[in-house]
Amino acid sequence: MLKRNKKDKQQDRHRWLLIGFLCLFGVCVVAQVKPAAGQQKKVEKKSDDSAKNKKGTAKKKPVDKRKRVDLLHADEAQADKLLRPDVQVLIGSVKLRHDSMYMYCDSALIYEKTNSVEAFSNVRMEQGDTLFIYGDYLNYNGETQLAMLRENVKLINRKTILTTDSLNYDRLYNLGYYFEGGTLTDEENILTSDWGEYSPATKIAVFNHEVKLANPRFTLYSDTLKYSTDSKIATILGPSNIVNEKNHIYSERGFYNTAKDQAQLLDRSVLTNEGKKLVADSLFYDRKTGYGEAFYNVVMNDTINKNMLTGDYCFYNELTESALATQKAVAIDYSQGDSLFMHADTLKMNSYFVKTDSAYREMKAYHKVRIFRKDIQGVCDSLLFSSKDSCLRMYHDPIIWNEKQQLLGEEINVYMNDSTIDWAHIINQALTVEQKDSIHYNQISGKEIKAYFQGGEARKIDVIGNVLVIYYPEEKDSTMIGMNTSETSLLNLHLMNRKMEKMVMSPKSNGTLYPMDQIPVDKMKLPTFVWFDYIRPQNKEDIFNWRGKKSGETLRKTTRKPVTSPKRELNKLN
Repeated sequence: MLKRNKKDKQQDRHRWLLIGFLCLFGVCVVAQVKPAAGQQKKVEKKSDDSAKNKKGTAKKKPVDKRKRVDLLHADEAQADKLLRPDVQVLIGSVKLRHDSMYMYCDSALIYEKTNSVEAFSNVRMEQGDTLFIYGDYLNYNGETQLAMLRENVKLINRKTILTTDSLNYDRLYNLGYYFEGGTLTDEENILTSDWGEYSPATKIAVFNHEVKLANPRFTLYSDTLKYSTDSKIATILGPSNIVNEKNHIYSERGFYNTAKDQAQLLDRSVLTNEGKKLVADSLFYDRKTGYGEAFYNVVMNDTINKNMLTGDYCFYNELTESALATQKAVAIDYSQGDSLFMHADTLKMNSYFVKTDSAYREMKAYHKVRIFRKDIQGVCDSLLFSSKDSCLRMYHDPIIWNEKQQLLGEEINVYMNDSTIDWAHIINQALTVEQKDSIHYNQISGKEIKAYFQGGEARKIDVIGNVLVIYYPEEKDSTMIGMNTSETSLLNLHLMNRKMEKMVMSPKSNGTLYPMDQIPVDKMKLPTFVWFDYIRPQNKEDIFNWRGKKSGETLRKTTRKPVTSPKRELNKLN
């Protein structure tokens, strides 16, 4: 037995020796074939890559740990590998991280397969030191980087605050958008809308449906609006109204700088201010200074005073109540039924002593002034109208036409009463001509002429100083009797229905009456006679066609010595 045991022990010793030898041999073999095995792995890897490229399919790449939603802290963590093997339940002071975004909440669920998170209560997202988002609930997908926050949501980006109940924040595009109503607030404005989006990177917000921008100085209502919280510029993209206590702006496209209170408006935008409406292809308006400019197809309408200003360029200052129009500028008065149209190179309006009892306005028209209304037309080089005395002053070769009558002189003053002519004063080289037919004209010249009107018709005419008369008296049937020529110092004419009722000369003149068939040709026209019918505006479109006087037909200074007029007062028609 002892020998047998001894023999077994020897066999075991030999067995272990053999095993050790075989192990040593195996190590040597492995050492020799290791490089080849490494090459084989490379080949296998290369083959796998080739197969991937050829077939377009490969095994799903594991999620990069750096892009996973990481748990940094939780008071308690739970997991049920049987019921919900891919879900972690986190409770108490939860802190998570995804890239540079940190998330905080009271409790959360982490879904490992989808790399997503549900966060509950006191939710907060932080990215750097500029972006903070708060809410009651968060659903965050780490793959798409889309955060969906609900209930009591607040996004804070520096001094910009966005509040809503439903906000989706896309981290890939750095864009947050709401769709159930929201409010964006910055240092200047409060913006509300049904739908909107905001980019913290660009500081640009876009609002749609029931948009309201509230500013201490104005309120903007719009359908579509883009707003920069950086520049404070609102870009109008749809029908919009900008209102304050004094004026109203309507525009469908343009820009409004809310910090500077400046607007640049396009597409026939409208500015309304206390009965005045300004429309143009494009408008610039500075609310602080009251300064406005309009370009192309400009229409400025004063519905209170019933006048209008048009042109391709217009300037208006609502603080000083001044305006200027050039480039096809036209002033239109429509207070009397038939509109009066006046064109000049430049039309300018100034107001004086604004907001006082002594306030008045002056309108100036200068260079190539042309006027048209059905019953009256006129031309001159420059014109001034003052509301202080309701006087229209025409300078430099002024001419006025009424029906078949022409009035001219060195200066013409027309005094108005409620937009109708009260009386007119022609100063120096005064001449009135009435056309009877193609060759016969009633003519009166003098140093000055005063004409008094009632109901828009001349009722009394006074001709003062150096009076010369050529007159064709008529029968009741309007048949001309002959031609009467007279000379005096003062002439008083009384008219009714555009016909002379009475003529009084002082001193009394013994005029000459020529029968119609015995009129000397050289006596038919006064020395200063001229008929400017070719200059006369024919319609409202013709006011743009300037026609100068023919050579030799400009006013000539009179060489006649003045005749002393009687010393008596010239009274207006009662």
